Amino acid sequence: MDYREFDRLVAESRSTRRFKTRMPVETATLRELVGLARLTPSARNLQPLKYVPVNEPSTKAELFACLEWARALKDWEGPADDERPAAYIIILGDTKIRDQFGCDHGIAAQTMMLGARARGLGGCIIASIDRDRLRNRLDIDHRYEILLVLVLGVPDETVKIETLAPDSDALYRRDPEGGHHVAKRPLEELVLKEFVV
Repeated sequence: MDYREFDRLVAESRSTRRFKTRMPVETATLRELVGLARLTPSARNLQPLKYVPVNEPSTKAELFACLEWARALKDWEGPADDERPAAYIIILGDTKIRDQFGCDHGIAAQTMMLGARARGLGGCIIASIDRDRLRNRLDIDHRYEILLVLVLGVPDETVKIETLAPDSDALYRRDPEGGHHVAKRPLEELVLKEFVV
């Protein structure tokens, strides 16, 4: 893969929140994505993360009820019944291996999201989780800290990247046609200092 292909993959790997629910994500695909996460760097190589892939209908409904969707979109309550994710991957931290997980789960989550995009899927990394409810509904042992939930499926929305306008706080919004607009800060704003040749 050359750099342009990778750049395109990253640009296309946007947070998707509406899906073609009727199009499944196979168990083998979920296992492949966890396989990618298995290869990611881990602090001291302790590998404390565990994963719970979900594509079974009743468990998907239980899990969906434990998530909060796009807080910045005040007039949107989340995906309609026919827009819900086709699958999920719950990322857990095993507290018997380590009591803090640093950025391991962020690296693993983004790697799986890139893998999902390469497979033609979309998704979103969600941290707004009713963890107690999820733990009870899915009978997750207290040994495991619930860190993130990845929602996955075939995208049913268009995501457009824009440059964040000066003095704007609209990091993302929906247009009247349902397109999702994501504003990114310009590179010049991100590079604070340079010590380069």
